[in-house]
Amino acid sequence: MKKIALFLTFLSLILVSCNAEDEEKKTEKPIPDEKDDTYVWEKNRTKMLECRNLVLLYSGGAHRNFQWDENHVQPYITYTDDSGKETWLFDSFLFLEIHNGVGKTFASGYTNNPANQKEWKDLVDHYFQSRYCLGALNKSIDKAIKRIGEPKEKRKIIIGLPEPIRGQKDWGTVRNGVPLDFSNPVDRIDAVKWYIDYVRQKFNEMRYANLELAGFYWIAEEATNTRSILADIATYLNDLKYSFNWIPYFKSDGYSEWEKLCFNYAYLQPNYFFNEGIPFSRLDEACQLAKKYNMDMEIEFDERVLSGWGYRLKDYLTALENNGIWKTKRLAYYQGGKALYELSVSKNNDDKKLYDQFCEFVIGD
Repeated sequence: MKKIALFLTFLSLILVSCNAEDEEKKTEKPIPDEKDDTYVWEKNRTKMLECRNLVLLYSGGAHRNFQWDENHVQPYITYTDDSGKETWLFDSFLFLEIHNGVGKTFASGYTNNPANQKEWKDLVDHYFQSRYCLGALNKSIDKAIKRIGEPKEKRKIIIGLPEPIRGQKDWGTVRNGVPLDFSNPVDRIDAVKWYIDYVRQKFNEMRYANLELAGFYWIAEEATNTRSILADIATYLNDLKYSFNWIPYFKSDGYSEWEKLCFNYAYLQPNYFFNEGIPFSRLDEACQLAKKYNMDMEIEFDERVLSGWGYRLKDYLTALENNGIWKTKRLAYYQGGKALYELSVSKNNDDKKLYDQFCEFVIGD
């Protein structure tokens, strides 16, 4: 009897242990599948979003003397003509910065000190605010919808990607506390992926009802220092249905190879506006190069349009129409700091005419 009692006690202990293991397994969290680590809009997207008229909004550096609040972004969202008719203007907005204004650069060639992980993060946090930048866009679009109804599609957002500058060793870490070494291409790619993921996270948190995160823009304007890492970055973005965009300067290293470098869209800079010594023929040449290499085009101007240089902006509009670019290519618009805003509020009659001509050009296609 004593042996039977001991056996039953031993059996009951085994059953208790097994039940405990079963309960533990029920409460274990499943290991997430990396393939499902996507957000709702990424899962629902069937293709990359296309930007037809993409305006560049520089922001995030201490040297900028204004904020993209609702007042400043409004002239980029809609245009009201002399008859009082209000129309949607740019369908896409690129937020980017080249350096932080206090010595740290986001791409080669601007300062000697590369920005680190914290400064990359601060840049993203600057864009994803409730009152400024994307938040101001979202609110201003909401007010426009109440006035003129919803646009055919949500306004699209492109975010600038900092360049992981080769050789940097003090950028930061992404896993296991091990500092990344940008002498290693894999570490450079990992840093960019971290930045992309942080942008995605912030966009998800902010819940901007009127905006879509459409893609990313490579800030480096030549391929010299980043050829070895572009394909991996493009694959990462394209797998999530984000576009990889580039705006190389005129005949920069790699501009004609943009497709081999794995960009989805590349806009050629004519670099005509900024030097009165450059003849009109530069614009014709740039248009022909864009056609030859299947590139899109950038229109360029800055605050000098308000002080006698407006004719050079008009030259772009003329050249792009005459060369068939206006109707056939995607366009990006460089406007310095906030030149278009300044045109929109100017009391000068010539400025007002130029603003009207420009906006009619944008919405005319």
